[in-house]
Amino acid sequence: MSNEPSAGTQDIVFLFDVDNTLIDNDRVQADLGQHLLDEYGVVARDRYWALFEQLRGELGYADYLGALQRYRNEDLHDPRVLRISNWLADYPFADRLYPRALDAVKHARQWGPTVILSDGDAVFQPRKVERSGLWRAFEDRVLIFIHKEIELDDVARLYPAKHYVLIDDKLRILDAVKKAWGSRVTTVFPRQGHYALDPKEIAAHPPADIKIEAIGDFLGLDRAAFQKS
Repeated sequence: MSNEPSAGTQDIVFLFDVDNTLIDNDRVQADLGQHLLDEYGVVARDRYWALFEQLRGELGYADYLGALQRYRNEDLHDPRVLRISNWLADYPFADRLYPRALDAVKHARQWGPTVILSDGDAVFQPRKVERSGLWRAFEDRVLIFIHKEIELDDVARLYPAKHYVLIDDKLRILDAVKKAWGSRVTTVFPRQGHYALDPKEIAAHPPADIKIEAIGDFLGLDRAAFQKS
């Protein structure tokens, strides 16, 4: 997590989510599920995902390594379990960047600083950002919180701006930030991943200011688009 604020107040700062916004996290989960099935069998795979969802319900974010620790506690005498953490740590996240994701970041940077604003744990999520190349692409401007939508004061302190643009695949997050910041933020909703395509999630929240079908479509937006919220 970067602790160095931008110099002065910017006219505009772009806040990018990571999972299913820049990285195809559904594909990552599918690969992990297939790995668990191939190496450990259907029972182990299903139990891991049950613990994963249980922990996500408790914490409010995905904790892959935490779920693995809980699984290990249930099966201390199977040494193979220890190798799952290596698979996760070495996963080629750069191969799971959505098409033109880095181009979208570069496109935004012509108008203002770009910042990662993600939820996640303090170990695996930073590893994902690093191995995907995003940490370098964002020039160390990385914020990872437990619940980012309630940390907006910290975001504004570290990266002060007159206006923000938040790009996120979860309408719940976009809605919460819009309620907090009002016209100070433009929300952009890339319809990628299972949350973005879930009819219940879509019905439960108001639409974002801007909807795009994929992160690559962000390249079609100009500076004026972010002044209409």
